[in-house]
Amino acid sequence: MSETATACNSARRSETARPEWRISDGLTDYETALSEMEARAAAIRAEGAPEQVWLLEHPPLYTAGTSSKPEDLLTPDRFPVYQTGRGGQYTYHGPGQRIAYAMLDLKERGADVRCYVHDLEEWVIRALAHFNVVGERREGRVGIWVARTDPGGNGREDKIAAIGVRVRRWVTFHGVAINVEPDLSHFGGIVPCGIGDANLGVTSLVDLGLPATLHDLDVALESAFAEVFGPIGRKV
Repeated sequence: MSETATACNSARRSETARPEWRISDGLTDYETALSEMEARAAAIRAEGAPEQVWLLEHPPLYTAGTSSKPEDLLTPDRFPVYQTGRGGQYTYHGPGQRIAYAMLDLKERGADVRCYVHDLEEWVIRALAHFNVVGERREGRVGIWVARTDPGGNGREDKIAAIGVRVRRWVTFHGVAINVEPDLSHFGGIVPCGIGDANLGVTSLVDLGLPATLHDLDVALESAFAEVFGPIGRKV
């Protein structure tokens, strides 16, 4: 077990802070989502507004985190590219991928950013377990990974979920992106999260042979969130 996992084993659930649970239909423009995230995070800090978890889809686009390298954007004219203040490198967002943005007050949840990231990972791992998918952490690699065997019988690992967060005065925003049924070829325009190893790729629930829908994943995410972070509040 990693040092972070050992240090973060103690519970940081909140039984009192019950975040709103919001699901948006259709595709949400990235700039609109970023503006709304920042506004809610500011309101949580300044006014004690309710926390919120927001589930949505974006149109096809790439985002660049604070550690992104220009050479990892392989086809810059393929989709819009957004510079973002979240941690991490380049990633792809698009239809068939469930985005879960979490605006949470870490002062209510242990005030530890490393452990918050660990809890986000745990949330995704537990949600994937609803589909009998074993999601795993990997030292030195951000996100959640699935061990597979390629057609030649060789072992490989594919990323099924990306994680990127930003914390401002102990309030979080950004979050996780889980592949349900996106067009995986769109990841070819970037080096996802800066990883160019031929034995590391990307996958999705449908790519793994599971006929899952966004709604199916939403149900799993709601259940797993309650296990890791505590009860949710009203649905908006």
